[in-house]
Amino acid sequence: MTDASTTTVGLLDAARARLAGSPRERLGDWAANRRILGIGRAPRILPVTEAWHVGVLLIGDDRVFATGEVLRARHDAVRGYTAEAQRARSERAAAAFRGGFAEGEVLHLGWTEMDAAAVDRGESSGILSLVDGVPHVAWSTTGPPRPLAAYLDDMLSLR
Repeated sequence: MTDASTTTVGLLDAARARLAGSPRERLGDWAANRRILGIGRAPRILPVTEAWHVGVLLIGDDRVFATGEVLRARHDAVRGYTAEAQRARSERAAAAFRGGFAEGEVLHLGWTEMDAAAVDRGESSGILSLVDGVPHVAWSTTGPPRPLAAYLDDMLSLR
């Protein structure tokens, strides 16, 4: 029998208990572009859910996600750009503002939902995996996976 404190689900539940009362950040996703009277609306990013941002993880009440892009919503304004990437990022920030995020609010876009229970069954799910029966998280694209318990302890000690 596996101790609940050493399973992926158990570790995430313990993290949720430690995070209770801490501020959360909202996750957003692109809205389907509707046409009103034949006129297309500007792209929008709508709020989907909220979660605690813990390093490479976004821990929700009963779900867990891998982070994607972190944005700060802002009102659309004419700006000069030296790079196309800056322009595209600014357009995403404006789409979030149009979708209902407050000016200056931090949001997450391009996140990936993971299945903690599947990891406990021995499957990989996103950046979570089981290595020799121990839950691990791929916290870097170049480094080896790290034990999830130690990763969460380190990240939560910084709060």
